[in-house]
Amino acid sequence: MNGLKIYLDKDIDTNLIKTKKIAVIGFGSQGYGQSMNLKDSGCDVVLGLRQGGKSDIKAKNYGFKTMSIEEAVKWADVVQVLIPDEVQAKVYEEQIKPNMRAGQYLMFAHGFNIHFKKIIPSADINVIMVAPKGPGHTVRSQYEEGKGVPSLIAVYQNPSGDGKQVALSYASAIGAGRAGIIETTFREETETDLFGEQSVICGGVSALMKTGFDVLVEAGYSPYMAYFEVLHEMKLIIDLVNQGGLADMRYSISNTAEYGDMTRGPKVINQASKDAMKNILSDIQSGKFAKEFTDEMASGCKNFQKLREENANHPIEKIGAEIRSAFQWGRDKNIIDRTKN
Repeated sequence: MNGLKIYLDKDIDTNLIKTKKIAVIGFGSQGYGQSMNLKDSGCDVVLGLRQGGKSDIKAKNYGFKTMSIEEAVKWADVVQVLIPDEVQAKVYEEQIKPNMRAGQYLMFAHGFNIHFKKIIPSADINVIMVAPKGPGHTVRSQYEEGKGVPSLIAVYQNPSGDGKQVALSYASAIGAGRAGIIETTFREETETDLFGEQSVICGGVSALMKTGFDVLVEAGYSPYMAYFEVLHEMKLIIDLVNQGGLADMRYSISNTAEYGDMTRGPKVINQASKDAMKNILSDIQSGKFAKEFTDEMASGCKNFQKLREENANHPIEKIGAEIRSAFQWGRDKNIIDRTKN
């Protein structure tokens, strides 16, 4: 196994990206976070957006120059595609591809469309990735605090020969060089990212919290106490894990909690859970999940919307909203303001 190489600002030509014209396509969470940081880092950046749309208005309110996607692609040296995975292929074919030229840098923050060949760029285009390992709003909030979100870079096609250097410089400009940058591949980033989201950090954790909440409430305990015990405290525990791994978390909690952790945790997450995770990974590797997802998006998202509604109506969300509206914890600065970012 090769040793881990972490790139920091001191290892990077941080001025390289400032010699390039950057078009960020999209102004959602990642588009907002990355473009704001690029601008504050002194980069020449425009937003490629549907003119007059909500994102266009938001971007202009932040002082950005905006263009149509077509014009932004023609203008740019680097095109960072930060629109949702499910629309990237269509937008690429209709608005990006016809306006690209040899030697440009086509960049992504997730390898989904390249790895699963929904997008197949011509061989004379550099195809690279800068993937922050955190939501775009966190990319921004960490940058504002003088910190950064660790990021991955990857090079898929490199006809100009400097794709890695451009990716590193871009990653530095959004703050990643303050935290650490790791090189990977499009395949590895895509498959591990999907697996992590589905099995652990999003799907696994949210299902675990909802199930724990249900068990306590069904046993007759207060839903308010259930919320605090299975959801609110999760962040406090994960902060410790993020700082120093499971060892720091276990160092901080009580002996009772630590013993319960190590003896009861494996009863919840057991061989059956591991087998389910292996099946999820197999669906990702085979492309089955990618097909299911793109088919769902193409068919009108009926099942997706049904799942959203069911989850929004779960009692843990209702109780959580009530508690957060009355509780002072963490209300000094919200990372997400849906009206602005």
